[in-house]
Amino acid sequence: MSLFRVAALLIMCGIALSAVGKSATPRNSAAKKAAQPDDIPKSIAESVSGTLQFAEGNFIGLAEAMPEDKYSYIPAVGKFDGVRSFGEQAKHVACAQFAFFNEFEGKKPPDDCEKGGHDPAKSKAELIKYLKDSFDYSNRVLTTLTANNALDRVEGRYAGPNTKHGISVVAVWHITDHYGQLVEYLRLNGIVPPMTQKYGVKVR
Repeated sequence: MSLFRVAALLIMCGIALSAVGKSATPRNSAAKKAAQPDDIPKSIAESVSGTLQFAEGNFIGLAEAMPEDKYSYIPAVGKFDGVRSFGEQAKHVACAQFAFFNEFEGKKPPDDCEKGGHDPAKSKAELIKYLKDSFDYSNRVLTTLTANNALDRVEGRYAGPNTKHGISVVAVWHITDHYGQLVEYLRLNGIVPPMTQKYGVKVR
């Protein structure tokens, strides 16, 4: 076979392989794109709501784990003078959730969330319902958070002045702050928090 024919065959093979590679590339890219997991938030609202719902679930777990006769419990060991009882803490958190997202919507928040607000909830069942109602409300409002309104000004005495995004983050922080406090209440009563039971990490 002449050198000319060998060269021609090599050129033809190169063209064919290049065409195959080009035709396969879009399909491969599309396949890789389709295979990527849907594991990150797709909006500003989702970037906050995932953590908010996780914190809410943990807090409800504490409220459900504490026996009803311990809802009036206040730690007696250490410096706990003037602190809220377990039930008062739960009521405060529920009221505050309504307050933060009332302000988000430009509505008047409850006047006295420091003392739990005016909701009549007292029993364990009533307080858990109050918590769940406040969490449902906050999650509904949070879905309206967008890139366009995230920096809109929010007024009010509960974490204001702030922005819609900022007060949403405060709502997450506030739940986790009181979660940390109530973990002590449970442990002082011999109860391991449900989330710790589920995801406990041995450090010793």
